[in-house]
Amino acid sequence: MVVECGLLSWSLIGCPRGRGLVGEWGAPDESVWGKSRGLDPGLAPYPLIRHLLDAAAMALHLWDAYLAENQRVRIAEGMGLAGEVDRARAVVGLCAGLHDVGKVSGFQFCSRRGSEYLSEELGGDREAMSAERFGHDVAGAQSVREVLAGLGFAGDEELRVAERLAEIVGGHHGRFHRLEDGIAAVLLGGTAWARQRMAHGAAVHGLLGAPQAPGVFKAPAAVLVTGLVILADWLVSQEDYLRKRQRGLEPVLADHFQRSKRDAPHLLVEAGLARVPLQRKEFAQAYGIQGEPNPLQRSVMDELRQAVGEGRRGGVFLVTAAPGDGKSETALEAERIMSEAFGTQGYAFLLPTMATSDQMHGRVAQALLRQSGEEAGLTLVHSMAWLNSAYADEDLVAQSVLTCDGDEVGEGSGRAEADMRPQRWLRGSKRPLLAQFAVGTIDQALMAVLPVRHNALRLLALSGKTFIVDEAHAYDPYMQVLLGRLLNWLGAYGVPVVLLSATLPASVSDRLIKEYLKGAGHKTRALSKQTFPAPYPGWLYVDGESGRATQISPARRQEQARARGMELDVVVEPVVHGSGGGARARLAVIERLLKPVSEKEGGTALVVCNTVGDAQNTYLKLRERFDERSHEQGGSVQLLHARFPGDVREARTREVTQGLGRNGPRPRCRIVVATQVVEQSLDLDADIVISDLAPLSLLLQRAGRCWRHENHWARHGYPDGRGRPAWASGPRLVVLDPITGTGKTPPQWGEVYSEHLLSTTSRTLAGIEGGTVSIPGDVQDLVEAVHGDNEDFDWNTPGSSETKAFTAHKGKDMAERSMAGLLAVPRARSVSALHDLHHLPGEEDEWEVSTRLGADSVRLLCAYVHQDGRVTLDLEGEHLLPQAGASAADGTMPVSSVREVMRRTIPVRADWLKDADPDSIAPPKSWMQHPMLADLRVLYQRVQGGSVQPVKVGGKTLRLDKDCGLVRR
Repeated sequence: MVVECGLLSWSLIGCPRGRGLVGEWGAPDESVWGKSRGLDPGLAPYPLIRHLLDAAAMALHLWDAYLAENQRVRIAEGMGLAGEVDRARAVVGLCAGLHDVGKVSGFQFCSRRGSEYLSEELGGDREAMSAERFGHDVAGAQSVREVLAGLGFAGDEELRVAERLAEIVGGHHGRFHRLEDGIAAVLLGGTAWARQRMAHGAAVHGLLGAPQAPGVFKAPAAVLVTGLVILADWLVSQEDYLRKRQRGLEPVLADHFQRSKRDAPHLLVEAGLARVPLQRKEFAQAYGIQGEPNPLQRSVMDELRQAVGEGRRGGVFLVTAAPGDGKSETALEAERIMSEAFGTQGYAFLLPTMATSDQMHGRVAQALLRQSGEEAGLTLVHSMAWLNSAYADEDLVAQSVLTCDGDEVGEGSGRAEADMRPQRWLRGSKRPLLAQFAVGTIDQALMAVLPVRHNALRLLALSGKTFIVDEAHAYDPYMQVLLGRLLNWLGAYGVPVVLLSATLPASVSDRLIKEYLKGAGHKTRALSKQTFPAPYPGWLYVDGESGRATQISPARRQEQARARGMELDVVVEPVVHGSGGGARARLAVIERLLKPVSEKEGGTALVVCNTVGDAQNTYLKLRERFDERSHEQGGSVQLLHARFPGDVREARTREVTQGLGRNGPRPRCRIVVATQVVEQSLDLDADIVISDLAPLSLLLQRAGRCWRHENHWARHGYPDGRGRPAWASGPRLVVLDPITGTGKTPPQWGEVYSEHLLSTTSRTLAGIEGGTVSIPGDVQDLVEAVHGDNEDFDWNTPGSSETKAFTAHKGKDMAERSMAGLLAVPRARSVSALHDLHHLPGEEDEWEVSTRLGADSVRLLCAYVHQDGRVTLDLEGEHLLPQAGASAADGTMPVSSVREVMRRTIPVRADWLKDADPDSIAPPKSWMQHPMLADLRVLYQRVQGGSVQPVKVGGKTLRLDKDCGLVRR
């Protein structure tokens, strides 16, 4: 059938009689526009029906080429179409093809240019239909049910499915809406508008082969479909693509649809989302490691495949081993096996911090290159990832994606478009997780289970990959609950999960595994009678479908323990903080301990402090004592913490890692003073580690930087042929304990660690027999003694300081878990309406919902105000503070300038600046419309006589010191 519409004709083919026949509704009126802003003003806007067909074609291709096998299976199962994936595929195409049907409404009048092209029949309703602003996503959710009923989704079961499709249509802008919260009927227009919605729906339905309604449509599957619809919409809304299609519309809609299907593969490749198979190599070749796999790694290669068996619904793989035991490579070997078994493609490797993510990104990039994965999409996923030197400026050039948000809110409102933010595909704020391989902070994944916009897109991105979490012990109770909730959803999707830890309490691992199994369908009552103890060192695999647990074989476990065994000498030094203390003064003790390092034989030492202020003071004292040269001048004393500008921190991290890394060159004398930034995932080896008292699990992490590569060097030779200095007769951890010294901890530590954990650690260290910790043999028992669910607390002295500390610790633990439970989305199998994923009121987005309690922070730029009035980015006055519009006619700022600013920023606690005059720390006015620069705070430091003057903020002063970083006094 061919229907004439103005100068265009169109046809529908293969449409079964009685279901979606176009003759019942007439042809889609192509004056109804779908995209207007950003397109060629000399041509008519892009017709809505064309955009709907583009999105449907892309959704079909995403199903074929982007979704992993486990995702296709889970979606089909969720529709009651197990074994009928082609039917499920067609329904997904229909969801995408109807996503913007809400634009056939008063939306058409929100753009004057777009509405000028409307046909006479529709154009006369402007006044009544544009009385108020509304979202076309909400209009779509309300109106698509009528469209679906007209297409035959009319039975009782089909009506329930139609409601689910309506939720998907309403959620394609990233937030799900209550279906009962509709808009005024007048805004949807009269009979002519209803007929056009039906005509658009019938055209899409017919060209898709008239897909029938599935019997059911469960919420977890619908969430994935929503994510896929969002992605399809974005891919076909790129400005260059739309302009090209706008200039050459095919006369027949069927031909347009075929062209869209031909274009889809190229768009996916250009977006960096095409799947690339790796050429799997042998272990040493794949990871660039000398020698054979260690026993832990070999056991995974030899035993895990049988443990996984014919599993169909994923599983959890927990690796427990001491720092330096090659857990990262173990995880990647497990990923090979589990991805093959469960049909996932690629992996997400998540870590606690941006610094550890940056390090791991480099390691994963090399591993992919060695396996011919240079064309694979690999992204670094954290808030400042695009600043990493791995991304060149030319890689960050924007490719605008034309949404209609701007049309709906009207011009001139809000901030400038996000195309001023570097947003090449896979560099934007939400898209990096979509790549086949992603490395980043755990926060980016946890967003998937918080009620933030586009959480469905994050779940889509994560559900097709093996999910690897490093340093699983490093998260507080709040984050553990969020991680458990995410594992619950991944269990529902059959995603293989790998958890890595050196010091994970059994109670925590047990909770995480059970959350996964609940998502996979296991009953809470049955799980309450089970425990999943993990061997140490070794691994535990729990199958998602059966719940069966398999451990590393005893022989391999013993072999690993022997191969990596180490007797760690633990020395507790009572110290006094602050003034006084004599020989027991903390700095005096550190100087005494480091004296051998500064003498003829030299050596390497790592001094780990609990706060940045302590690290700065310690560094200055040791510089004065051992080497007056600064870090920048190549001095033997170095400083690393989180309060440096981003570019300086990246450079210092690289320098420290090279100096204390496995491959050398090894410095003759090196003292690194650092904070907690070195205790996770940084590959460092020191002859001695000196640490402030910290919770025992973290002390063991810090100790993991002592003699880390000794076994490797003993087999393959020391860097530069120089071994350990004579004074370093064995691995030694020295703990500076103020509780033993004075009976109390410094007040500033209360912001960092629980007093209960510190006092319990102090007592546990005092009870270590002979002052020696056997690694790995003693590790798990020590962790349980301090961090386990131990209820054997002595309540006989209710008013004691210990009782108060215990009560405060448990209260904080419970409060954090409760807060996470309130904020997180429901468990996967508890969701009924999709609006449950956005159950909190308001329009909160990522910057308003934190993945870490107490982590509210802002980014501070330290600028320099010179006597001649110039404001610069550097003390020397060579780089002026860039201004938006200074070099671009449209008022935007070049990527290179934005990067130059952002790389110099420092994350600081927001409460540091709460008493400051807002105008005194505000960014330049020309930045206020920029999506990134507008959120900065600027510390305007006056320069006098070449020196930086401190700036008073509240009751403290702030100053950026070139050698020490941001100093707060």
